[in-house]
Amino acid sequence: MFHAVELKTDDQIRTMRRAGLVTRAALEAARAACVPGATTADVDAAGARVIEEAGATSNFKGYHGYPATLCVSVNEVVVHGIPDDRVLGVGDMVSIDGGAIVDGLHGDSALTVFVGGEEAADPAHVRLSRTTEEIMWAGIAAMATGKRVGDIGAAIEDRAVELAPDLGLIEDFTGHGIGTQMHMDPEVLNYRAKKMGPKLKPGMCLCIEPMLVAGDIDTKTLDDDWTVVTVDGSRASHWEHAVARHAGGIWVLTSPDGGAERLAPYGVVPVPLD
Repeated sequence: MFHAVELKTDDQIRTMRRAGLVTRAALEAARAACVPGATTADVDAAGARVIEEAGATSNFKGYHGYPATLCVSVNEVVVHGIPDDRVLGVGDMVSIDGGAIVDGLHGDSALTVFVGGEEAADPAHVRLSRTTEEIMWAGIAAMATGKRVGDIGAAIEDRAVELAPDLGLIEDFTGHGIGTQMHMDPEVLNYRAKKMGPKLKPGMCLCIEPMLVAGDIDTKTLDDDWTVVTVDGSRASHWEHAVARHAGGIWVLTSPDGGAERLAPYGVVPVPLD
């Protein structure tokens, strides 16, 4: 049985767009801080400054005791990497996840970057990141056209198999609803399942966030009770956007263009409310 899914008004979605753009700006600052010799704590500080200067609040810091503003996950770390004195080097693959609260409503997004740029990275790792991003967009497009939440996961898995059947699609972590809390119902799977979940309705806001690994999908959590790594040490990539579905269509709340450029190949045109 499903719990009730929080449906947002158009005005709430507009506020979530503001939170989404603060989130995106924080991630872009963190991306720029991913330079050789920087620490993951430096990356976290860059994102934290943007959130503070915007008058927003981090929804990660203090969440179940989490100690930082961002999750900064390097190489074999899949998710929830705690920023510390780890020094970044050329070619490192860094997934950055974070969020902001504006007027009580949440944003949440993630991206993967390469220290020194893609040209300095292993092409196989670049392919891993680009594929993860693309299957995220396939899932977002399915939110516009699908009938149930499960259509999102089915689209993500189908696109992953089409593009890169050799990569591993993580099943232990999922997307989620978002709104007055960061993590809410419904659960948004990244793979096809028999139970298709609740109907997609206007007012639903979901975080769509697939994770791919270059090797086996088995993961383990380190002794800090947060950091999740691949068991075999293979590289991992994580991408995420918060997306609203309203009466007129969908709107990617954490993308500056609302998702227009990346959704165009799927025949989906995002519809802003402003």
